[in-house]
Amino acid sequence: MSQSFDRRAFLKFTGALGAAGAIGASLSACSGPASTTGDGSGDGDGGGLEELTAVIGYGNDQSWDPTQTASAFAMAGIQHIYEGLLDTDPITREPYPALAAALPADRNATTWQFTLRDGATWHDGEPVTADDVVFTFERILNPDVRTLARSFFVTWLREARKVDERTVELDFHFPFPDAAARLGIAKIMPKHIFGREGAWDEATGGLAVGSGPYTLDSHQPKTNTTFVAFDGYNGPRPPAFKRMNWLTIVDAAPRVAKISGGSADAQISDNIPYANVEQLRGDGLEVQGGAGMNHAFLMFNTGNPPFDDVRVRQALLHAINTDQLIEVGLKGYGKAPTSFLNEDNPSHAPAATVYTYDPERAQALLDEAGVSGLSVNLMSVNVSWLVDCLPTIKESWDAIGVSTTLEPQETSALFTKMDQNQDYQVVAAVSNPNQFGLDADLIMRYNYTADGLWMQYARWQDSDDARELFELMDRATREADPQAKLDLTHQYLDLIAEHAVLYPVVHNELLTAWDPSRITGIRAQAYPGINVLQARPA
Repeated sequence: MSQSFDRRAFLKFTGALGAAGAIGASLSACSGPASTTGDGSGDGDGGGLEELTAVIGYGNDQSWDPTQTASAFAMAGIQHIYEGLLDTDPITREPYPALAAALPADRNATTWQFTLRDGATWHDGEPVTADDVVFTFERILNPDVRTLARSFFVTWLREARKVDERTVELDFHFPFPDAAARLGIAKIMPKHIFGREGAWDEATGGLAVGSGPYTLDSHQPKTNTTFVAFDGYNGPRPPAFKRMNWLTIVDAAPRVAKISGGSADAQISDNIPYANVEQLRGDGLEVQGGAGMNHAFLMFNTGNPPFDDVRVRQALLHAINTDQLIEVGLKGYGKAPTSFLNEDNPSHAPAATVYTYDPERAQALLDEAGVSGLSVNLMSVNVSWLVDCLPTIKESWDAIGVSTTLEPQETSALFTKMDQNQDYQVVAAVSNPNQFGLDADLIMRYNYTADGLWMQYARWQDSDDARELFELMDRATREADPQAKLDLTHQYLDLIAEHAVLYPVVHNELLTAWDPSRITGIRAQAYPGINVLQARPA
């Protein structure tokens, strides 16, 4: 497989327009529903429930390469198969030692040394070594490969270096305490497996060999993926179930049927439709939500006038009746954004520009820009909850004289159209960078990165405004003082809100349901997929 990173690779690997959210109905990242985890410790023998059956509301046919994927299904599975040097708790996101024996002694140091966990082995029985760690980080940092994970590391990580067979050092360009949580993204991979010719192609198709608590037993794209407890696992979060069967069911009705009623086959499901909450609770299921970074956003093609005029972009955002969108499209499970970041994010502050519903302001902005009689073709991914929101956007834009046509479609079709037709106007999609972490630097680099996919499609990255933004983001990353870093973060979030090139329309809550009579210790997450590393049979 070519080592260059192109748009088609990104689409295949990440499902970027809806998942990172889960963005297409069949692709994760990047959108969707809540993930789950347990807060209890498993006993490793499966108890009364030897096989856990789960329903995932996203496709399982995307890449299983941890350095490249943002697929909700694959990322959730990867958390059970692979380990980082450090991993993070799915809810608190606090780092804990995984393949490393301990947390770094000094998080302000520019060199972190790690000793590998004694007795850690790959699923094929080979020992985990420092060579595997170096191999993984070299791939992530390689400018020719340009992995999806690269933007999360390249600004601060200089290199990974072998000290001896069980010891590695990570050298930083500058002190970066946030690296402790960031290292969970870098799942360590066996060099003897993935260093051979063609192995990355196999990872794209489902090859997964890790050191984590579960092995990948079988992988049937479009239907299900099964896991088996790894008997050789000696890490901090052992498997609680002997087997797991994860079903991929994208359509809402059969997904709900699989977990509800007397003939329910599954014990847990993510991506619960808002309309089915009371039904499932009536069936005795626990249904809980997580509010986080999951959002629907608009992306404007600034290479296509009049969307190069910031006043037009601002007008279309001010025109949207967000309260109606939340009430009608999301059944109340949403919140109007006051910044790019959701309000629960530790770095959140209301932006200098907040897009409240103000049709008079929207009309005035269009008048200032000299724009009238505008017709917009709004292309979007076909994630079900976003499709439910589109009529409100159309109604809102029509009300200010912007004639709007809606064009929801599969993610792959949308990308193809953007590739083939540089005159597209506005795109609506969904995303959730919380799959990777919570810190603002990580979230914003997923969306706003020079040479990143989104900026290329928005045709904005070469502008003076974009260069100013990217420089400010780099300053914030390098800043050691926490308050000064936060101040710089708020400055660039203000710029992002003002320019409104790619901006949230709504942040929505994600829902998970489970049978408390069969499994316990579940906590709802605010990002797609499930995590049951600490769950246990009831």
